[in-house]
Formats: sequence, C-alpha cells, structure tokens
Amino acid sequence: MNPAFDIDALRAVVAGIELRSFARAAVELGRSQSAISMQLKKLEQQAGTQLFVRKGRGLVPTEAGEALAAYARRIVALNDEAARALGAAVTSETVRLGLPQDFFDDVMPATLSAFAHDHPQVHVEVRAGPNHTLGEEIQAGRLDGAIVFFPEVAGGEGERLCKLPMQWLMHKAFGDQTAHDRVPLVMFDHPCLFRQATLATLDRVDRRWRVAVTTPSLPGIWGALRSKLGIAVRTGHGVPDDIVCADDELDLPRLPAIELRLLRSQNATPAANDLCEALRRETIGLVAPS
Repeated sequence: MNPAFDIDALRAVVAGIELRSFARAAVELGRSQSAISMQLKKLEQQAGTQLFVRKGRGLVPTEAGEALAAYARRIVALNDEAARALGAAVTSETVRLGLPQDFFDDVMPATLSAFAHDHPQVHVEVRAGPNHTLGEEIQAGRLDGAIVFFPEVAGGEGERLCKLPMQWLMHKAFGDQTAHDRVPLVMFDHPCLFRQATLATLDRVDRRWRVAVTTPSLPGIWGALRSKLGIAVRTGHGVPDDIVCADDELDLPRLPAIELRLLRSQNATPAANDLCEALRRETIGLVAPS
C-alpha cells in the first residue's frame, strides 16, 4: 500500500528547509516544536528511510529528504491552488527570487511589478547573494528563479540572457595612484567571479596588485571606491554616477566579458514559472546591451 503523506507534514518540511530551522517553521505554522517533530517522524516511517539528520542544534535533510522536499513543494502548491480554485481560504503561495545586488535598483522592482499585475495574491520572497550561493539555492529548490553571473566560457547551465563586459571602476576623484605601485583592489569576499577575473587578468600581464578592501556587499564596494581606497571590477550596469570607468585612464589590462544566465527550479509551480518569465523579460529589457 502506498503511503498517504500528510499535507500539513509536507508543509512543515517545506517551511523547515526554506527557513533553515524547524523551530522557526513551528512558529510560522503556529505549531509546537514537538508537533513538528512528530510529523517528521511519521513521514520517515511512511517513507521507510531517514529524511533528516541532526547537525549542531538543528536538523538538515538527507538526500532522500531533499528529494521529498522537492515533491512536497509541488504537492503543497497544487493543494493550495486547488483550494483557491474552489474558493477555500488558504495561505497565499510564496515564490522565491534570487539575484545579485547589481540588479536591485531596476530589474528587481520591474520584475515584482510585472509579476504582481497577474498574481496580486502571491507572496514574493527576494534574496540577494553571490553566484555560488544562488546556484546552490536553485539546485536545492529553495529558490524558484535567479539571474546569476557565469564566466563567458562556462557552458550551458541555465539560459543565457546576455553578455556584459567587465570594467575597471574607480571614483572620479581617485587619480592615478597605480603608476608606480601595486594596483589597490576593492573586491568581494572569496569566492567571487569578478575577484577571480581581476586577479587572473593582472597576473597574466605580470601587473603587481594588493587587496585594499574586501567586502561582502555591493554598497561596500561603492563606499570603498568613494573613499578612494582602490579600484574595483564589475559590469557597467547600475554603476553610481560618481563612479567611472578606469580602463583607459590607468592603462589597465583588458578584462574578459561575463555572462548573465537565468536559472530555474526543476520543480517550479505555475506561479513560479510566471515569475521566471517576468525575470527573464525584465532582465533582457533592462540589462542586455542594445
């Protein structure tokens, strides 16, 4: 006899994995932690395999748990869609969007506006993050869609939206402080594609460099450049007015291009697919070189 998984238990699995805490999931779902634990144990008994293991003070999914979570998202989404179609009151569906901070001023609001026009009742959760994190979140099913930077020769993962040149960037009052010294660099934390491209390009021409500032955020990059502490590498998209291209002025080597790709969850709901289409359309319209 096939097991009949309880919809509330599946909802707890989805919430616990997405919130990365079953204690927080219990609060969000209005259940006690003991009730959530009993649901997880029942699911494991029905599945006939271990779905979660303890790590530190919390639980993390096993490979089987991740597989069940992917199905659980679809089952819960279809359950709620059916309930809404029949006029039942259900919690609004949540779809999840990820993108680099470079696109928070234009692509994100344009995407949210376009999506909300057709899905006014759907809750959208937006996450910023470095490329490797966004890619991992897509693979784990914790994001429905994301735009992610890839090296130009990376190959076929996701859908290629456009190619953007990388640029050396500095504050307009920085001046030439690199002629007789090591190039002072302002960079994201490791790992970062822009960081890797910067160092590889300078090493290729035997140009000396030093790390002046390391930061986990794009506003941190702009702040360090405004403090005239060094030079950064990004695309030309979304660059503040007081930050200028330094390629020619400082005689710096030519940088490679970088690709922007759209990644989608394999288990996306119809609403999540609509979100991905809005993200694709707005990204091409606002970012792709004309």
